[in-house]
Amino acid sequence: MTGAFLLVLQALIYLATMAAVFHSRHRFGIGIFFCVLGVMHFLETYLAAIFFVQLPFGLISPGSTVMFSGKLMMFLLLYIKEDAETVRQPIYGLLIGNCLMVALASILRLYGDVAELPGYRPDLTFLDDMGVLMIWGTALLFLDSIALILIYEKLGQRIANTLFKRIFLSAALVLSFDQLLFFFGLHLVSGVPISALYGGWIAKMAAAALYSAMLVVYLRFIETRPALPGPEPLLKVFDRLTFRHRYEDLLEKTGKDMLTGTSDRGQFETVAQSLIDRALTDRKPISLLMIDIDHFKSINDQYGHVAGDKVLKDVARSLAGSLRSGDRLFRYGGEEFVAVCQDLNAGDATVLAERLRVAVEATDLAEPGLRTTVSIGVTTADSGPISVEQMIRDADTWLYTAKRLGRNRVESAIVD
Repeated sequence: MTGAFLLVLQALIYLATMAAVFHSRHRFGIGIFFCVLGVMHFLETYLAAIFFVQLPFGLISPGSTVMFSGKLMMFLLLYIKEDAETVRQPIYGLLIGNCLMVALASILRLYGDVAELPGYRPDLTFLDDMGVLMIWGTALLFLDSIALILIYEKLGQRIANTLFKRIFLSAALVLSFDQLLFFFGLHLVSGVPISALYGGWIAKMAAAALYSAMLVVYLRFIETRPALPGPEPLLKVFDRLTFRHRYEDLLEKTGKDMLTGTSDRGQFETVAQSLIDRALTDRKPISLLMIDIDHFKSINDQYGHVAGDKVLKDVARSLAGSLRSGDRLFRYGGEEFVAVCQDLNAGDATVLAERLRVAVEATDLAEPGLRTTVSIGVTTADSGPISVEQMIRDADTWLYTAKRLGRNRVESAIVD
């Protein structure tokens, strides 16, 4: 099984190198990653058309099995860590470049007197065939990438309960579709036998499993920054693929509370369930803190609503400054705030809530002579599924316990 071993070796080298280049984007920019993808595209198509290895289950091409499958997985990684609009850029570049190559090759046929060198003869027919395959392959890549993102998001909501399963099932479905359609074009152009269809499919399923495992390792241990807020509904993902700037502008205008500058309740209702599902899918805990300003009505009654607005802004600033960088703070309504804290267990969430309480109590408010405190209820989910409504109810229960016991305190399921 020397051929199979070499294919695995190629796959390991390919994804490890591409992942390292992708990781370097924070230092050198994303352009270097796109350039490497573009350079590999011709070799990938060339090998997919003419270079095959005979294995017991059929003909295998490293161009299709190793390089194309790996490229598709890198586009999924690009989506997970960046966004759908970024995924479109290299695909459009490849498609335009391939069309330009075909156009320029067609112009070469107009030369009537081409100089011939000893031992060399220009093969424009081969160039034509490669051009057709590269355009066909890039068009499929565009469809594959859209399908991969949509399936990845859909599986995240309904079926796959681990990151590996989610990535593998997405890749396996899309690669099966791609193998069938690319073989159709390849067979018409090159006459490749049917054994390349089923042999390539088996090899691509193995590649999907190997690449999925490597991506999980990369996401778990190398690049652990929070990714997109998803999973997202299918229509919203497709909207991000085509009209992302308009989508982001709308979120920016409608997702902020104008008084405090925090995210508003509408934004909370949009993303909270997705944040919970993502954390539990990744088998990480997530905590929700319900925060209420104590005796806020009396502040409005005694000092007026202008003073009350200043208190809200000061408290929001104090809370935001005491949360971790990845935590999300929302104004839930009136004098209530909600903090959603990913990867934070019940004990650590209670400690964080106490830090918030102390920070607010120590805050010098803009309104002279005023001091205020907050009461906080904490709930944590470490297994699911669980709805955001249930977590709000649980946090509310602990919040009212804190108020009943005297306010300016934190209450949770953790027993002192």
